[in-house]
Amino acid sequence: MTPHACIMVVDDQQDHLQAVQLILEGVGYDVILQTSAAEALNVLQTSEVDLILADIAMPHMNGYQLLDEVRRHAKWSTIAFVFLTARALDSDIRYGKSLGVDDYLTKPIQPEDLLATIEGKLRRRQHLEQSLKVEYASSSGDLPLVVGQLSIDPDRHQARLSAQPLALSVREFALLEYLARNVGHVVESRQLLQITHGFESADATEARELIRPLIRSLRHKLGCNEMEAGYIETIRGLGYRMVEPSER
Repeated sequence: MTPHACIMVVDDQQDHLQAVQLILEGVGYDVILQTSAAEALNVLQTSEVDLILADIAMPHMNGYQLLDEVRRHAKWSTIAFVFLTARALDSDIRYGKSLGVDDYLTKPIQPEDLLATIEGKLRRRQHLEQSLKVEYASSSGDLPLVVGQLSIDPDRHQARLSAQPLALSVREFALLEYLARNVGHVVESRQLLQITHGFESADATEARELIRPLIRSLRHKLGCNEMEAGYIETIRGLGYRMVEPSER
């Protein structure tokens, strides 16, 4: 078990909260229970949380919206996020994964399976934080990277498009910066996965599925619709390449 890890469980069903609390505290995790997504966001302002385990069907703000809010903040973007929900349709699972959730579990679940998933995600979080620290240290003192109207300042962890600031998560910024450093060159999805998630995968399909939501989000923030590549070109079967839009 990852030592001293803190897990926030968000669900509007008290009986489910208490059942999960018993499982997690039984193996030594610190547990924070919240009955609404809004309350969870308030607690995140002052508490150090390593993983969020959230239901989807909650009133006022659902689990999808909670994930979106968490990923909008750079200081929370490395928090592992797992859905634990009764929604078991394939369409629900695909949608959750497209939003960038770290895993999608369905109720009911065996305690052993829940604990194994949590431990795996916490280990990945540790690797991600270590990877980001290395990337930040290696980029310290760099001049801004400029590609067309896009400017990336590694030192300040800022990106601008046509002088307008972009609101990027830690993973989005790491992906954009790495592509900009390799402008014009194809970068494999598995290589990008190492940069954004901090772990290697021998499965090219898994790597593509994890990277694709980040690429989609970046394209949207760079002003492209779903049919446009913009600055980030897809090289089918290989990965992605950054280009100036005028080069396409």
